[in-house]
Amino acid sequence: MTPAHQRLALAVATAIATLAASPAFAQAAKIDAADTAWMIGATALVLMMTIPGLALFYAGMVRKKNVLATMAQSLAATFLVSILWALIGYSLAFTGEGPVLGTFDRLFLHGMNLDSISSLAKTIPESLFMMYQMTFAIITVALVAGSVADRLRFSAFLMFCALWLIVVYVPLAHWVWGGGFLAAAGVLDFAGGTVVHLNAGVAGLVAAYVLGKRRGYGSENLAPFDLSLAVIGTGMLWVGWFGFNGGSALGAGSRASMAILTTHLAACTGAATWMALEWWTRGKPSVLGLISGAVAGLGTITPASGFVLPMHGIFIGLIAGGVCFWACTWLKLAIGYDDSLDVFGVHGVGGFIGTLLTGVFAVAALSASPDTPGGVAGLIEGNPRQVLLQLYGIAVTIVWSGALTFIILKLIDAIVPLRVSQEDERQGLDVSLHGEALQ
Repeated sequence: MTPAHQRLALAVATAIATLAASPAFAQAAKIDAADTAWMIGATALVLMMTIPGLALFYAGMVRKKNVLATMAQSLAATFLVSILWALIGYSLAFTGEGPVLGTFDRLFLHGMNLDSISSLAKTIPESLFMMYQMTFAIITVALVAGSVADRLRFSAFLMFCALWLIVVYVPLAHWVWGGGFLAAAGVLDFAGGTVVHLNAGVAGLVAAYVLGKRRGYGSENLAPFDLSLAVIGTGMLWVGWFGFNGGSALGAGSRASMAILTTHLAACTGAATWMALEWWTRGKPSVLGLISGAVAGLGTITPASGFVLPMHGIFIGLIAGGVCFWACTWLKLAIGYDDSLDVFGVHGVGGFIGTLLTGVFAVAALSASPDTPGGVAGLIEGNPRQVLLQLYGIAVTIVWSGALTFIILKLIDAIVPLRVSQEDERQGLDVSLHGEALQ
């Protein structure tokens, strides 16, 4: 792609954005039945990613004595985040155009009715847009719990859900998707490389350090209880990701279908790459490795999924499988942290490289949009300025999520101990926290 073509592509994108912000365009906003139908389905798919998808995925990778407690965290994140999102989260994240936060215009969903349409999604009901974004908030909070599985007190997790959602997630969502300063700067994130995956991964890493290693880590057998549950959960996550990335187009169009295609190809390539590396280094390809590689590919393609073409999805999945494998094996041992379910190694690292690679490939996709005919001259279409902008978004996300997560955890620990007692951890969280156990 020549510099002239790049300038033309960016000029077209700018013109479209200007038109969308114009009063005439705003007056033309109208609920479209096809877009609404697709987004209802996409919303259901993303909610399925947490319950039962993530619940099964996480539960299958912990020990038998902690399965129910792990599932309880996904369930609790779902109902608690949903309520708080309706009360205050949505309003602060997706109303107004302030650089840091939205407004209180939709506090308690005040003023939202059957005919309401958000300025950010002009062809679907605002109630649907609100709930779609709610499902993103739910799974982001639930993801963090995987880093501290087997040792986090349930009451502390509930407090963490509430505080982290409002203090960390909501501002970052506004900065990237709600018209905040990162969006104004030009940072690209189609479906959550910064807001969801890097954010959750960094928070998980900080939480793993603050709580410390699991009892018996490195000396006892901490093998997963039932990987078949994790495989089923992976399948639900994989299919749900079509709503996660495809739904981020906010309409039933060719960009949504292209996002779904790139997402699937990245997942396949991520799984194949992880399998090959594990086969080569350890002699056998594990089922845990297969599902880890698939989720790595899914998380890494997320920020780029609506901006890139199919071959870019394969290339991003290839990098995701390799780099995330390295992070979950060598890097984890070198740094010495106990991230129980590798949230940082898969989602944090995947979100980082995916957001960065979005800057490499996004201009190519703009000049050969899925909505227009044509192709690209080559696989890699570098855009140094966009890469720098992506690095800026990454740096802001890491600092914000890392610092605020640490403060929140320390604040909660001053109120109620974050970690269960050694006896409770030995007995298992199912019995000690919930009074139940698998037979």
